[in-house]
Amino acid sequence: MKKNIHPNYHLINVEMTDGTQFQTRSTWGKEGDVLKLEIDTKSHSAWTGGKQKILDKGRISKFNKKFQNFRSEDKK
Repeated sequence: MKKNIHPNYHLINVEMTDGTQFQTRSTWGKEGDVLKLEIDTKSHSAWTGGKQKILDKGRISKFNKKFQNFRSEDKK
């Protein structure tokens, strides 16, 4: 392995959006720095299931009208 080309790998603290912290090893920052997350699995809607966009019938009918003549051939 070549010397002096690899980043410094050290311990940092990660702070979740609710204030809880854990330690991990990273190349980010310096030894002991705190990485504060703005989005995590406890607060983001992708993991909590909130605020999902639902298609309304206008969009579905527009899609169906646009592709009404598009048919795939059955391969037998």
